Amino acid sequence: MSNPKLEVLTPQNSQLIIIDHQPQMAFGVQSIDRQVLKNNTVGLAKAAKVFNIPTTITTVESEAFSGYTYPELLDVFPGKEILERTSMNSWDDQKVRDALKANGKKKVVVAGLWTEVCNTTFALCAMLEGDYEIYMVADASGGTSKEAHDQAMARMVQAGVVPVTWQQVLLEWQRDWARRDTYDAVMAIAREHSGAYGMGVDYAYTMVHKAPQRVTTQHETLAPVAANK
Repeated sequence: MSNPKLEVLTPQNSQLIIIDHQPQMAFGVQSIDRQVLKNNTVGLAKAAKVFNIPTTITTVESEAFSGYTYPELLDVFPGKEILERTSMNSWDDQKVRDALKANGKKKVVVAGLWTEVCNTTFALCAMLEGDYEIYMVADASGGTSKEAHDQAMARMVQAGVVPVTWQQVLLEWQRDWARRDTYDAVMAIAREHSGAYGMGVDYAYTMVHKAPQRVTTQHETLAPVAANK
């Protein structure tokens, strides 16, 4: 294919890297509400798990400065090795390059902090030196100001990065509602992380399909109720 970016993202052609979603990095984010940022990133991670997307998680200077990866992300991938490094650019770390190569997918979906530093340098180097296609998840990434985030996204897009959003990636991986093996899990992610769309799914289940109303506790993971179709 002359333009591989015309291919949609699929579970077979893509991998995910989550860069530096750590407390100190999040403290500096001003381009998006931090709780929304965490919600979107965890939703993206859950989507990757549902579709068995190879996922790499990196951190920078955890103990010296940045703190540890969000526990909500660690809960999605219990026991997963976190790739710690010192460089602001993940591409500079051999462990990261090796992990991406081992995953064997040229389309790399990226969610990271900060957009204008760690995301941009990684994206440019991965495309130039690694021949990867980069799909930057704009609403699961954040910058130190809206201008910093927007200008970084513009710079990356100008260089050939594809801008996406987390829910777009989720639904692109699903593609067809007839894919029943992932349908319920995707609906569960939508109900927990997709805001108004998730509320609409709840409404459709209970009011249209007459599924019983759910009762959940604060710490219960939302699971879909089987609806009469």
